Amino acid sequence: MFYRGTVESILSSCIIAWFGNCTASDRKTLQCTVRTVEKIIGVSLPSIMDNYTTCCIRKATSIGRTHPSLTLTFFTAAIWQKVLLPAAGLLQLQEVKRACCEFLSTQLHPTNCLGIRAFADLHACCDLLNLANTYAEQHFSEVVQCEEFLNLGMEQVCSLIASDKLTIPSEEKVFEAVIAWVKHDKDVRQEHMAHLMEHVRLPLLSREYLVQRVEEESLVKNSSACKDYLIEAMKYHLLPADQRSMMKTVRTRVRTPASYPKVMVVVGGQAPKAIRSVECYDFEEERWFQVAELPSRRCRAGVVYMGGTVYAVGGFNGSLRVRTVDAYDPVKDEWCCVSSMQDRRSTLGAAVLNGLLYAVGGFDGSTGLATVEAYNAKTNEWFHIAPMNTRRSSVGVGVVGGILYAVGGYDGATRQCLSTVEAYNPNTNEWTYIAEMGTRRSGAGVGVLKGLLYAVGGHDGPLVRKSCEVYDPASNTWKQVADMNMCRRNAGVCAVNNLLYVIGGDDGSCNLASVEYYNPSTDKWTILPSCMSTGRSYAGVTVIDKPL
Repeated sequence: MFYRGTVESILSSCIIAWFGNCTASDRKTLQCTVRTVEKIIGVSLPSIMDNYTTCCIRKATSIGRTHPSLTLTFFTAAIWQKVLLPAAGLLQLQEVKRACCEFLSTQLHPTNCLGIRAFADLHACCDLLNLANTYAEQHFSEVVQCEEFLNLGMEQVCSLIASDKLTIPSEEKVFEAVIAWVKHDKDVRQEHMAHLMEHVRLPLLSREYLVQRVEEESLVKNSSACKDYLIEAMKYHLLPADQRSMMKTVRTRVRTPASYPKVMVVVGGQAPKAIRSVECYDFEEERWFQVAELPSRRCRAGVVYMGGTVYAVGGFNGSLRVRTVDAYDPVKDEWCCVSSMQDRRSTLGAAVLNGLLYAVGGFDGSTGLATVEAYNAKTNEWFHIAPMNTRRSSVGVGVVGGILYAVGGYDGATRQCLSTVEAYNPNTNEWTYIAEMGTRRSGAGVGVLKGLLYAVGGHDGPLVRKSCEVYDPASNTWKQVADMNMCRRNAGVCAVNNLLYVIGGDDGSCNLASVEYYNPSTDKWTILPSCMSTGRSYAGVTVIDKPL
C-alpha cells in the first residue's frame, strides 16, 4: 500500500509539474519531465516507452519551431496516452486512469480518433472507447482521409463501415473509403474486397453512380461476389418505389446517424427589400449568429443543403428574377457561384432527391412556371425534367419516401391560389395529382417530419393563414392539426430533433423575426424564446450539420 501510494503521489506531482512548469518552447523542461516519468515507469514497468520518447521530443521540437502553441498539447497527449494511462492501469490507480481518459477525450480529432479508439479498447477504457467510436462515426468523411484509416486492419474497417450510425452525405463516401483502403496495399488487401463490400449499402446509391463508378471499378469487376452485390443494387432500383421496402437486407437499410448538433441557416429574404444577410441558429447553444453574406442581394430563392454545401437557387435581387445559384461552404464560411439554371425563377420550391437538387415552378417575371429542372453537383449541370401539370409560383415542396411533392402555390393563368398537390416519381419521370389540401394555400411553408408532409400557413388572396395540415402518403389523406400562434405566409420551414420549425414570414402587414415550432406528440406550437436580428419573409431556410 505504501509503494502504491508513493507511486500515485509521484505520478500526480509529475502531472501537476507538467502543466504548471512547462512551456512549449522550453525543450529542457520537456526532456526533464520525460526523464522523470521514465524513472517512475522504469521501476515497475521497464521498456514501456521503448523509443517513443525520443520520437515525441523530435516531433514536439519540430512542431514547436513552426507552431509553438501546439507543442504542449501534442506532447502532453503523448505522455498521457503512451505512459501515464498504461502505468495507471497496471498499478490500478483508477483516479489517474480516469483523468488520463478524460484528457484524451478532449483531444479527439479526425487524425487520431481511430488510434485513441484502439488504445482505449486495449486498456479497457470503456467510456473513452465509446466516445472515440462515436466521434469516428460522426466524422467519418474526414476520418477516412487520414493515415490512421488507411493503416487499419480489415476487421477494424469492417466494424466501422458496418455501423448504422455513420454520418455521411451519401453511401458514396463508404464505397470510396473501401476502395482507397484496398488500393493502399492492393496486393495484400484485394482479397478482402468481397468481405468489405458486404457492408457497403450499394442499393442506396444512385443508378448513375452504380453504372458510371461502381460497375467500372476494376476491384469490383475482378470479384464475382462484388458483382453479385452490384446486381442486388440494380434489382433494388428496378423495383417500384412502393415495393422496395419488401427487399430487406442490411444493405437496403438506411443508416440512422446519432443525433449530431444542428445549425439552422436562414438565407437572404425580404426585409423589406432583398437582403444579403445570412443568419444562423445553433440548436445546441441556443443562440443566433451571423455568417458570410450572400455575394448579392437575394430573396424568394430556393435553399437546400446537399453534400455538405448550402445552395441558394434563383430568386429576386430587388430588380430582376434571376437564374444564378450561389453555394456556401459552412466550414470555410465562404460563398461561390456554381452553374446557373436554364430558366429564371423566383418564389420557386427547392428540394434534394436521390443526390440531385430540384428547382420546381416559380415565377420568371411574366408568368408562373410549370417547368422543373434538376442540378447534378458532380457535373455542375442543370437539366429539365417533366413539367408539372399546373403552373405554380409561391409553391412549397418536400420529399417523402423517394417522391417529390409540389404543394399549393399560385396559378397565374386562373389567378387562383391552389389547394392541389402533385407528386413526382423520378423512376417514371411523371407528375400525378394526389389528394388536395383542405384549404387553398399560396406561399405556404412545407416541411417533412417523421414521414409526413406538413403545409403551414400561406394565404388565399388577402387572407393570411395560421392553420396547418398534414399529409400521410400511406393513406393519401390530409388532416388538420393545431394552428400556429401567428398568421404567417412566405415563411421558412425545417425539421430538427422531431420538431417542425417555422421561421419568419409576414403576417400581411409586416415581416416577422419570430420563430415557432410544432411538437406532433403534443399537437402544440411554441414560440422560440429568441428571435432573428431582422424580420424577414421570403427567406430560404435549411438545416446543416454543425461545422467542426
